[in-house]
Amino acid sequence: MPSKPVLIAQISDLHIKPPGALAYGRVDTAKALERCVAALSAFEPAPDFVVISGDLVDTPSVEEYDYLKRLLAPLRVPFAGIPGNHDSRAWMRGAFPAAPYVHAAGPLDQRIEVNGLDLLLLDSSVAGKPHGMLEPSTLQWLDAILAAAADRPALLFLHHPPFKGGIWHMDRQDLFNAAELAAIVRRHPRVRLIGCGHVHRAMLTSFAGIPVTLCPAPNHAVDLDLGQLREPSFKVEPPAFHLHTWFPGPDFGQLVTHQVPIGQFDGPHPFFGPDGKLL
Repeated sequence: MPSKPVLIAQISDLHIKPPGALAYGRVDTAKALERCVAALSAFEPAPDFVVISGDLVDTPSVEEYDYLKRLLAPLRVPFAGIPGNHDSRAWMRGAFPAAPYVHAAGPLDQRIEVNGLDLLLLDSSVAGKPHGMLEPSTLQWLDAILAAAADRPALLFLHHPPFKGGIWHMDRQDLFNAAELAAIVRRHPRVRLIGCGHVHRAMLTSFAGIPVTLCPAPNHAVDLDLGQLREPSFKVEPPAFHLHTWFPGPDFGQLVTHQVPIGQFDGPHPFFGPDGKLL
């Protein structure tokens, strides 16, 4: 087991369009991803791995996946992605053929081992639909792989949240078979976290007895409308990514999730001067 923490960065909902096109006629998602990649590449210490939790492209199209790959090329950290409701399994498999897909066809589930930590990437996409479902093959594989290495901590990632967050038009397109996922998670205490995307904003709650987080997006956020006051809307809010930090130790170690803003900010500045006194 490593003595230093393992850093797993999570980015989500990139929504890359063809070059020059803006999402919803307003948001330059390519520029947003460029800033995100630069922030990840400059972060110290470097993350050990990056998970992209769905909606890598927007329409989707082969052109968008080609552009996505060019935008991700400067990233100096290994990464893997899972589909969201804006993705295509076939075109995503074609764009990233070397990924360790569990199945020869169908869901793009993956298992990635990073310094004693299992990352289990679950494909919750449903072709042509906004909501999520985990297929029987995914659920069977997840149950088996969790049982096969019961002493290793695991983080699960999928696009659709398995809970309702209160934003009415997003709650109707969450993970439809969350109860089946919960039953598996409860059987396997080595699961330390479920990390999701889809809503373009940070959320935290518990699910099946463990933390579940939603990762903010690098581009735009779903409007925080908790009273069904407006039509489905988005806002351009400060972008960020999540940094899941796992500290090895007993009982599968400790996991801490940091939200890291993307951009240039004043500092860091020392609290103390050369004499050791507080400035």
